[in-house]
Amino acid sequence: MKTLIAAYSGVLRGERRAEAAHSENKKGGSSLSREGSGRWGTGSSILSALQDIFSVTWLNRSKVEKQLQVISVLQWVLSFLVLGVACSVILMYTFCTDCWLIAVLYFTWLAFDWNTPKKGGRRSQWVRNWAVWRYFRDYFPIQLVKTHNLLTTRNYIFGYHPHGIMGLGAFCNFSTEATEVSKKFPGIRPYLATLAGNFRIPVLREYLMSGGICPVNRDTIDYLLSKNGNGNAIIIVVGGAAESLSSMPGKNAVTLRNRKGFVKLALRHGADLVPTYSFGENEVYKQVIFEEGSWGRWVQKKFQKYIGFAPCIFHGRGLFSSDTWGLVPYSKPITTVVGEPITIPKVEHPTQQDIDLYHAMYMEALVKLFDKHKTKFGLPETEVLEVN
Repeated sequence: MKTLIAAYSGVLRGERRAEAAHSENKKGGSSLSREGSGRWGTGSSILSALQDIFSVTWLNRSKVEKQLQVISVLQWVLSFLVLGVACSVILMYTFCTDCWLIAVLYFTWLAFDWNTPKKGGRRSQWVRNWAVWRYFRDYFPIQLVKTHNLLTTRNYIFGYHPHGIMGLGAFCNFSTEATEVSKKFPGIRPYLATLAGNFRIPVLREYLMSGGICPVNRDTIDYLLSKNGNGNAIIIVVGGAAESLSSMPGKNAVTLRNRKGFVKLALRHGADLVPTYSFGENEVYKQVIFEEGSWGRWVQKKFQKYIGFAPCIFHGRGLFSSDTWGLVPYSKPITTVVGEPITIPKVEHPTQQDIDLYHAMYMEALVKLFDKHKTKFGLPETEVLEVN
């Protein structure tokens, strides 16, 4: 407003100067020259004012977009950490209120719908295309890089590496359309596989299924690869909870050497293996790493063994400032590179020799993928992928 007032004052002063010059010089070209000069000064003042206004507006819009990005990421982090517990508590409380019938109806329906996650769930294109996921993508930013086409006549198992703390790249790229996975791989239906226990939690299971997330167990994978047609791509974060325990900035390490179950499943169904590496996944959170043999690592391993996940002590930035600690991840680029598929024959009863052969081929392909793209995404040529 002050800028407009200042500009308007300049306009008035310019007009007064022009009128004075016109009255003093009624003859000759000097009057025309001064009048033109006054009018030119008026236009410059208005233009300057408008530029200032647009500059301020752009800056404000930029700040608003950044805050929306932060909020979109925070809501997902909170959903990941507390949505299941919160929904369970609310439903239990509802039983003790006048709205108890709502809880009864939901649990009745839940009993009939119990096996839906094992059949691929109930994805919603509307949810996958929510605008919030685009803000989520732009916060880091996250991008999906395609290196080869995928045939719609085949089924696939993507090995996703590394896990990181929360697998942010896996979620954004394969459970939403923020990076246009359906356009980059037309005819391919991605299913991100996660802990089966999440699908026993009311309401949370609906949220997960709407994004095309399914349980990472044999029954579900067998169904998707044998009874759901072709063009299915199951994304498995191979390293799992064990890999998350070693996640830290500057470290590129995967837990893979003794993880062969996904190769056996690929052989039984003739599903091609696709190595996938997400550069920057380990950069977005800082974690307290407990040494082997310490009490902290002992507790983590017990949780991993009996519950299926390992509790991590980690932190990101604060909600309002990157200089404080909080649950919001640091805004570091995450680039997920999908490699060349490895053709796998269908062997109903694969031998250990078969499994070892294709597992070795997969590890070699993953290392080659890492080495080929590492310098494009900020890593030095000397960086080596650590395979544990």
